[in-house]
Amino acid sequence: MKLILGSASPRRRELLAQLGLEPAAVRAPDIDETPAKGERPRDYVARMAREKAAILPCAADEVVICADTTVTCGRRILGKPENEKEAAEFLWLLSGRRHHVLTAVAVRSATGLRERLVDTVVKFRPLSNADVNGYLASGEWRGKAGGYAIQGLGGAFVPWIQGSFSAVVGLPLAETALLLQSSGIAMGESA
Repeated sequence: MKLILGSASPRRRELLAQLGLEPAAVRAPDIDETPAKGERPRDYVARMAREKAAILPCAADEVVICADTTVTCGRRILGKPENEKEAAEFLWLLSGRRHHVLTAVAVRSATGLRERLVDTVVKFRPLSNADVNGYLASGEWRGKAGGYAIQGLGGAFVPWIQGSFSAVVGLPLAETALLLQSSGIAMGESA
């Protein structure tokens, strides 16, 4: 079976490499990622992963893996900030609070679709103006759900997490390994 990564994210490719996997191909899905009116965060992130997997071609000898990660504070979905102002708003909202990072994984093959959703609780320490302004100046917030990267400079804001660190980065390794194994991809297999 050939593994197809349905994501342009270099972080997801790096996480697959931690499982000893190199995709045979990368196919970035192009879907509308706008939350539906009143859609709950868990439903949203699961729908995004499913829709990404459904839109990509998948031959009989292929296994397509797609994922979506979002940050939620209360019932509010904090996706990728559109600009620096929105990134600052997200950081101030998360300052000194716990929030949830939801990552949904969808694996599609000729035998069907398998899914998992991982919920990780992340706590931010209280942030100062210098913290927020320095982080915004770094540009690391760009393209990151919630406006931060725990695996980068944003990790300095996080005194603890409860759950999967790799899910916060973008792909829960334990759950991904099980989904791929049940679809015929063994860990350590190269494409």
